[in-house]
Amino acid sequence: MSNSAVLPPPDHAPPPLSRLRERFGTRAVAIALALLVELLLALLLLTIAPRILTPPEETVPMATFGVSPEPEPAPEPPSAARPAETAPRTAAQPRPVEAEPQPAEPAVNDPAPAPPVLLDIPLGRMPDIGAVPRRPAAGPAAPARRVAGPPAPGPDPGDSRRVEGRGPNGEPLYAAAWYRKPYDSELRGYLSTARAPSWALIACRTVADFRIDSCALLDEYPEGANIGRAVLAAAWQFRVRPPRLRGQYQVGEWVRIRIDCGLDSVAAE
Repeated sequence: MSNSAVLPPPDHAPPPLSRLRERFGTRAVAIALALLVELLLALLLLTIAPRILTPPEETVPMATFGVSPEPEPAPEPPSAARPAETAPRTAAQPRPVEAEPQPAEPAVNDPAPAPPVLLDIPLGRMPDIGAVPRRPAAGPAAPARRVAGPPAPGPDPGDSRRVEGRGPNGEPLYAAAWYRKPYDSELRGYLSTARAPSWALIACRTVADFRIDSCALLDEYPEGANIGRAVLAAAWQFRVRPPRLRGQYQVGEWVRIRIDCGLDSVAAE
């Protein structure tokens, strides 16, 4: 057997990652790789960002135009119906304003004033008053003109008639107009105590519903016939219209009522 030496295999250089892992450990290698990846991402973003942020430039076509005077239209030839105007128009001359004639003032024929009377008075002597001429006496004065006003309104034909006598306090009396005359049956009971034949006059104030109140005895005949008291007692049944003045009924005015009592009948006026 030959004693030949056994040579060791040639050494191979470890990769860089293995060197780093052996020198700094596994955690350091991971940190370095992470930093490297982030650096590459940052470079990539910086390279792409200008293209994203900068908008593409748009080219707008420029519009060009020229300024040139328009051609003047050819003059129209004059026609037979409308001759061409040869003379230039001139400004219209203003019309003279005519003065309006002023109305003539009417002539006033005033008589000339009479000259004063001059007397030749000698010095030292007084004039004779009888020798002074007198002015003619003025004529009689014209009578005053009477101005007539509108006629006073007369009484209405439908107004109530005024009668003699006065109310208890001096009120005017009007002839009674019956709304409904009292029946004989309404009066006989009250007039049974009166002596017939007789009559009585009473004054009453008109109230609403064609009734009367505040009656007072004005007169009776014969005196002491007791008919006045009987009529006043029966007056609450009477229905009388109010006096009519100027076409309107006047409630509250006074009326005069007469009751006659005969031997066989009773009459209301």
